[in-house]
Amino acid sequence: MNPARSKVSGAPVSRTLASAARALASGEITSRVMVENCLERALDPLGEGTRAFTRIDAEQARATADAVDRLRKAGTHPSPFAGVPIAVKDLFDVAGQVSTAGSRVLSDQRPAQQDAAAVARLRACGFVIVGRNNMTEFAYSGLGMNHHFGTPANPWRRDERRIPGGSSSGAAVAVADAMAIAALGTDTGGSCRIPAALSGVVGFKPTAARVPRHGVVPLSTSLDSVGPLASSVSCCAILDSILAGEHVAEHAFEPVAGSASFAVAGLRVGLLGRYVTNGIDEPVAAAWERTLGRLSAAGARIVDLELSVLEDIPRINSLGGLVGAEAYAWHKRLLESRSHLYDPWVLQRFEAGRSQSAADYIETIDSRARVQRTVRAATDAVDVLIAPTVPIVAPRCEDLVDVETANRTNLLLLRNPALVNFLDRCAISLPCHPRGEAPVGLMLIGDTGHDRRLLAIASAIEKLLDAA
Repeated sequence: MNPARSKVSGAPVSRTLASAARALASGEITSRVMVENCLERALDPLGEGTRAFTRIDAEQARATADAVDRLRKAGTHPSPFAGVPIAVKDLFDVAGQVSTAGSRVLSDQRPAQQDAAAVARLRACGFVIVGRNNMTEFAYSGLGMNHHFGTPANPWRRDERRIPGGSSSGAAVAVADAMAIAALGTDTGGSCRIPAALSGVVGFKPTAARVPRHGVVPLSTSLDSVGPLASSVSCCAILDSILAGEHVAEHAFEPVAGSASFAVAGLRVGLLGRYVTNGIDEPVAAAWERTLGRLSAAGARIVDLELSVLEDIPRINSLGGLVGAEAYAWHKRLLESRSHLYDPWVLQRFEAGRSQSAADYIETIDSRARVQRTVRAATDAVDVLIAPTVPIVAPRCEDLVDVETANRTNLLLLRNPALVNFLDRCAISLPCHPRGEAPVGLMLIGDTGHDRRLLAIASAIEKLLDAA
């Protein structure tokens, strides 16, 4: 990708954390100019900023950038990433702001008294928060559509107004359009990876317990995880270390810092079978076959796995699954008093959780554990699992107007990424499409708790795909 030039400074716009850190360290650019470059795009009346953000904190971001520049000039700063602009999904607490979660339901709540744990860790490293990203209401959809604040258009064929994917819709569009160098999202059933795949960026879902979720409006306490969206695996790896509370060394710009590096040659790559390729459309199928060919040509060992147990997941979740029960439990009182403020399409999804019994919920937990054990045994001999992140390219918003089509498309988008949350594993989505064509994501899945290993493998595969 050739870097765009800023109208503010005339300098190339940094698209990765590593390039931003180097530019700041060398004095090539200041944090204030870097922030202005992002704000220029976010505030462009002809752009998607008003839909990608529910709130843009321009003056606060400028003041923070100026403070970081003064510290850097004095020879002191909290990290190499101090002064880098970042965006935050609208369900994270930011001190002094109301966390509305992309909804009108919570708009009259009291402002948060302190930052969410993940936000606090970013701020401690000196990141500059430029605003709150739009999202699917309460994160309860993979489409990325929001009828309260508008739907940001997918970067691909923007004039056709295609969906960005969700629920971290604004985060993906903000990164793709350089309104922020990276964004903080969440992932309950694909909410980082779906918009990353459809919008052509990288999205990482860590093992759920890796990043604290204190100060985040929940959807499903069993499945929620906090992860980044950015332009590269390296960016996601850097942010993962910060979000997990690990030390990031001054020059640790490579994602494999502290981990073993991987070569594609000899890598054992597991395929998940027809479950993840059913319903695949032509552009995704072409990108998928091309990627498998490149992996094989580079010496990777492609292994077909017998994972028919995955076919049980839709049946296990047929009553709404863990997310249906847990989302309804959190929203129960709001639904009794403020149901008229919900988007009707999202409302019917919450109401569906009302019918689950305690026995249904417990049975889902037991079935989940059984599937996890079976998959663990069947995948022990491979280094990584791969699948298309989603089986289709982004449809047009106008084609999802009726409820039946929207529900069907939503389930199709959620199918592949949601199995990772169900298995409590880590996963990342990388772009694997030819330049200029519809964005397609390749999903790499790692073992529970082996997040850094997965990121190292993803870095090797990213280099292979970029070189092709």
